[in-house]
Amino acid sequence: MARSGFELPKRAMAIFAHPDDAEFGCSATVALFAEMGVHMIYCLLTSGNKGTHDLEMPPDKLAQIREEEQRTAGAVLGVKDFVFLRHDDGELEVSMAMRGEVSKAIRDCKPDLVFTQDPWRPYQIHPDHRVAGWSAMDGVIAARDHLFFPEQLRDGLTHHRVPRVLLFGTAEPNIWFDVSRTMEKKIEALRAHVSQIRNPGIYDRMRAWAAMTGRAWGIDSAEGFRYLELG
Repeated sequence: MARSGFELPKRAMAIFAHPDDAEFGCSATVALFAEMGVHMIYCLLTSGNKGTHDLEMPPDKLAQIREEEQRTAGAVLGVKDFVFLRHDDGELEVSMAMRGEVSKAIRDCKPDLVFTQDPWRPYQIHPDHRVAGWSAMDGVIAARDHLFFPEQLRDGLTHHRVPRVLLFGTAEPNIWFDVSRTMEKKIEALRAHVSQIRNPGIYDRMRAWAAMTGRAWGIDSAEGFRYLELG
């Protein structure tokens, strides 16, 4: 169940770097929200076109495989819509262009809440994860004011304010969700990423991590987030 007193959004968007990032970081909560009637949207900044050890795999083919895996995983979780920005894996940069693309996705989809990777996490090694978090936060701010990227506001598109954010992969969670009933959906969604997951032991590690997170609140499984109210 959702944490007591937490008002569920009508629409929520997860903004992240690569196919499978959300499955590892927040997918049990995504599934929980979807079960409770939230319209869930995924926005991926890359298609993960370099995530392979296969020396014969071309990047364009890998991108197609990983996008299809992401659609399959999302369907398991109840994700309704997908936005693929299709930047090159490993090459994301914080920029006005990226901020504008994320702003446009937010204005198009109009989520009431955004999930994203915590850009403030200490010792976050992967540069794409850092950039995804920063770009999501920057895009949230840009999307809300009409004088940011005004060229986007045509054909009926309007600016849009996202009042709440849940940061996943955080070292400093301040909110949690009981995902005991959706943990197996998380595992099933992870299984969809066939090109990435070679060690089946990862599924037990995911269960163990959720159990450890939930232990502090006396529940079987939980996912924790840094919750921000933006006003």
